[in-house]
Amino acid sequence: MHEGSFEATLKRSKQLAAELEQTPKKFRVLTGDRPTGRLHVGHLFGSLQNRIRLQSLGVPTFIVIADYQVLTDRDHFDSIAENTLQLAIDYLSVGIDPIGEDTDIFPHSHVPELNQLLLPFLTLVTLSELDRNPTVKEEIQSAGLKRINAGMYTYPIHQAADILFCKGNVVPVGKDQLPHLEITRTIARRFNEKFGQGKQVFPEPQPLLSQAPLILGLDGSQKMSKSRNNAIMLSATAEETAALIKKAKTDSERRISYDPVNRPEVSNLILLASLSTDRDPESIAEGIGDGGSGKLKLFVTEALNDYLRPIREKRRELETDLGFVRGVLRKGIEGARAVAIETLDEVRSVMNMNI
Repeated sequence: MHEGSFEATLKRSKQLAAELEQTPKKFRVLTGDRPTGRLHVGHLFGSLQNRIRLQSLGVPTFIVIADYQVLTDRDHFDSIAENTLQLAIDYLSVGIDPIGEDTDIFPHSHVPELNQLLLPFLTLVTLSELDRNPTVKEEIQSAGLKRINAGMYTYPIHQAADILFCKGNVVPVGKDQLPHLEITRTIARRFNEKFGQGKQVFPEPQPLLSQAPLILGLDGSQKMSKSRNNAIMLSATAEETAALIKKAKTDSERRISYDPVNRPEVSNLILLASLSTDRDPESIAEGIGDGGSGKLKLFVTEALNDYLRPIREKRRELETDLGFVRGVLRKGIEGARAVAIETLDEVRSVMNMNI
């Protein structure tokens, strides 16, 4: 992606953020996660808090649990149902509220009408376009796949179906996810041109670029990840959190300073404390001063455990009431299917397939 085009995208994203506050009902957001395990504090500060903010504005939001997509790069599927429940519990515990009309949480394998969009969408994208997608290449590399199944290559088209079934016009993304969204925009545009006959059947969804900071792994790697065992899960106990932070990578310099470029590991811990206390990172670093990594880790542990305490309490309540959690998912499936049926009927109509 050219830097100039990214600057234009960033500018539009800022305008979009302002419009969302002024006219929230004008938009429809699609976001979600794959059920590969429980969520961690990187998800909390990186995406979940933004979803809660959009919810508080009253923006209609669909949260898809992308269970089919787990099959694209994993051989094991025995834990998908359990992970789906745990993902829903994580959503509910942080404050996402699907009880009203504005938010639906659903696994996309339970919305067959959504998946029927795959077939017409597949005819609108070339193999070379899919082959060039940098996000797919990175996912194949990170998964270490030796045999690439067709589902991995069509991953962006499945995401397009996830977004367009509900006519989502806003998608919160990071910079690295923009190529996936561009394929969705291409599919929407080509569908409208080929079948719409002057009518806009699908909107071209706009990216809402994340302003959330990137949380590094506790081992100093570039991203907190459950697969790398360098994450603090939302379901972790206070004691487990303390043990993980105690082992977190820092450096040998005793005086604590906030310098993300030259001291990324130390600065990452300070950032976690900042996000947990709503204090400036610089003031936290200044307060710890010559206390070294030991004092820093103690401060981070107490701040993060205090922040997570109500989330963990809510999580424990939900784990004892799985009937409620399943009811939330059933409600989400019902809401998503109602929208998907309407969209699919319109799609069949413009493609001259209704009988």
